[in-house]
Amino acid sequence: MDNLILFINAFLSYFLVFIVIIVLVTAAVFFGIRLRKAKDAKHALAKELSGAPDEEQ
Repeated sequence: MDNLILFINAFLSYFLVFIVIIVLVTAAVFFGIRLRKAKDAKHALAKELSGAPDEEQ
């Protein structure tokens, strides 16, 4: 019975670490998307104000 308790304890510990990593990765992806959209919007606004034709990057 002691081995089962130790196994469950280790499993839950690693599972918690896995969940924390998933949350951090998800937050980083959404933060990166938000930053990229803000950069694209700023770039589009600058082009619109300068009157430059649209160019592909």
